[in-house]
Amino acid sequence: MKICTVGGLAVALMAGGLIAAAPPASAGCLYGGPVISKCDGPLQPDGTWERCVAIYRYVPSGLSSHLVPVNRCGLMGPGHQYPPGDFDFIEPPARIEG
Repeated sequence: MKICTVGGLAVALMAGGLIAAAPPASAGCLYGGPVISKCDGPLQPDGTWERCVAIYRYVPSGLSSHLVPVNRCGLMGPGHQYPPGDFDFIEPPARIEG
């Protein structure tokens, strides 16, 4: 009986950890293309949301080189404008729904 209780408690704690680590249900992501990923956070009461874009950066290193992921985040939504050439960040201009 004691073993079943301890085993059940362990399973419940593991499931709870997975649920807590999951992204919010309102977050949406796009993968691939010219960027690694593009994810939108939850919608705020003022109509804004945070968008994070992961891109590759070329890093020369001696006789070789490699690509390093770089993450950029910023606010999107009403009243937030980005430079016209920053298409990786602003496309799509609407929120990415999950």
